[in-house]
Amino acid sequence: MLPHLVYYQLIVLGLLWLFVMLSLIWPSPSGPQALRPATPSTTRRPRDKEPQPFSGLPRKPLWALGDQDATQPTPPPPVRPAPLPPTHRRPRAIDTSRPFCPHTDCAYRGGLGLGNLRANGHPSGGQWRQCHCTACNGDFPEHHGTLFHGQRVAVDLIVHVLGCLAEGLGIRGTARGFEVNPHTGLQWWLEVAEQLRAFAHYCLYDLHLTQGQLDELYAVLSALKEGTLSEEGAIERLSRAPPWVWAALDPESQLWLPLAVGERSAAMAQRVVHQVAPVLAPDCAPLFLTDGCREYMLALLTHDGHWMQPPRRQGKGPIPKPRWMPLPQLLYAQVIKPVRRRRLIRVHHRVGFGPLEAVQPVRAAHGWQINTSFGERLTLTIRQQVAAVGRRVSTLCKGEEGLRQQLAV
Repeated sequence: MLPHLVYYQLIVLGLLWLFVMLSLIWPSPSGPQALRPATPSTTRRPRDKEPQPFSGLPRKPLWALGDQDATQPTPPPPVRPAPLPPTHRRPRAIDTSRPFCPHTDCAYRGGLGLGNLRANGHPSGGQWRQCHCTACNGDFPEHHGTLFHGQRVAVDLIVHVLGCLAEGLGIRGTARGFEVNPHTGLQWWLEVAEQLRAFAHYCLYDLHLTQGQLDELYAVLSALKEGTLSEEGAIERLSRAPPWVWAALDPESQLWLPLAVGERSAAMAQRVVHQVAPVLAPDCAPLFLTDGCREYMLALLTHDGHWMQPPRRQGKGPIPKPRWMPLPQLLYAQVIKPVRRRRLIRVHHRVGFGPLEAVQPVRAAHGWQINTSFGERLTLTIRQQVAAVGRRVSTLCKGEEGLRQQLAV
C-alpha cells in the first residue's frame, strides 16, 4: 500500500494543474473585454401631457364609401317657370298653392304657387278635391303621390295602423286588432317610410348651424336579450358586423340630421360626414362634437382638408413634401369617457382640429361646456321610439333595410 504522503502530493499537483489551466482560459483584464448585454431600464420616461399640433398626413385619405356617393352625377335643378298672369275673373277662394301638377309633359310640373291650378270640387262626393292644370289641361286629385292615393279605406284606419307599427307593435297583432291584411299593413309601412325619407331629403338643405353632435348606437342581438351573450361581447360582435345607427343632431334647434345604418368602421363614418355636409350651407362651418370614436377625426379630415406646404426648417436640404391638413375653419372636439366595470371613471376633453380659443366661445355663447349630452339624449330617444334598437323589447332588428324604415318613420 502507498503511504498517505503520496496521496497528498497527488492532490497538490492536481490543484496546481487546475490553477494553471484557469489562468490560461480566464481573460486578461488588459485584453479586449466582451460586451455585456445592456439591461433594459425599468423606469419610464414621463409622458408629455401637452397637446401636440397635428402634423398632417403625407397623402390624402381615400373616401372609401363616400367616393361611391360622390361619383353619382347630380342632376341640375329644374328651371322654375314664370307664374301665370292673373285673369280678370273673380279670384277663387280655394287655396291651390300646396298641390302641384304631376304630369310629365307639363312645363309647370313640380311647381308650387305658380297660379296654374284650379279646384273643381269633389268628384262623386269624395273626400279629396280634383285639381285642373290650365297649362296642360290635365286633371288629378289633390292627394296624388301621397300614401292615401288609390286607397279605398278610411284615412283614420291607415293612420292608426301606422301609429301602432311605429310604436313597436307587431304587424300581425296590429292587423288582427284593426281587421286588415298583414301584407296590406306592411305595404303601407313601406310606402310611408319611403315618402318620409324623401320628405326629409327635400326639406333639409342650406342649414346654418353653429355646432353639431355625432353619435352612434348598436342594435340589440337576440343572444343578448336571452342572456347567452354579455353586453361587451355584443359590442365586440357588432363592431365587425352591422347594424349600427349613426345619428347627427343640431343641439340648438334639436333638428335631426340624416341618419345612417351600417357597420362601425372608418368608411361608414366618412359616409355619415358626406351625408351631413350637403345639408349645410356653403359658408357654414360648425363645431363638431363626438365621443372618443377615432373614425370621426379621419372622416372630417378627409372631407374638410387641403394640401399645405410646410415651411423649411433648414436653409439647405430637400424641400419638405406637402401635407394634407384640415381647413382653418374646421373645429372638432372629443369628449372621452373611459368606463371600467360599467362605471364612469373620468371625463376629459380633447380638441382635435382648431385652436381651443375658437372652440370655447361657440359653447360659451349658450352657457354650455364641451359635451355630447344632446347627442346621447338623441340616441336614448331613438331607443325609446324605435323598437328595433330597444334594449328590452320583443321586436329585434333583423336587417338594415327594416331598421332604416323604422328610423324614417
